[in-house]
Amino acid sequence: MHDLSFVLTLCAALGSGLMAGVFFAFSTFVMRALVALPPGQGIEAMQSINRTVINGWFLGVFIGAAAICVLLAAAALYGWHESRTVLKLSGSLLYLIGTFLVTVVRNVPMNNTLERVPPAADDACDHWARYVTRWTAWNHVRTAAALIGATLLTLALV
Repeated sequence: MHDLSFVLTLCAALGSGLMAGVFFAFSTFVMRALVALPPGQGIEAMQSINRTVINGWFLGVFIGAAAICVLLAAAALYGWHESRTVLKLSGSLLYLIGTFLVTVVRNVPMNNTLERVPPAADDACDHWARYVTRWTAWNHVRTAAALIGATLLTLALV
């Protein structure tokens, strides 16, 4: 059972770390590059990114890490007496709430709204400005949550 717990914790740490890296890239340079484009082009590029991200590799890591974190959190509540339980539970909850839930409740709905904005529309510039500000702020949240979650899960392995 210890080996399974180790493997699950390692997979959750790696998944959370991978997601932290993806979101970090968006927070530090991808969104800045898109904002540097004319609004219509920025919208088109982000719409393309949002369509392309729906693929097996990304979703496998994103959803897979969440599923493993659910298992780790449940195991932590069941086996509270075991060593490193607080680290596993905290890391799992950070990923589940701060990364997965924020994505589903905040970033994805904004992406869906942006998908319906014609890049050449008269009010596209206003939509884009609001989107970039709000989306990036929530992206910072999920970046930090994934990174701290990965760190805690990694510490649970030591």
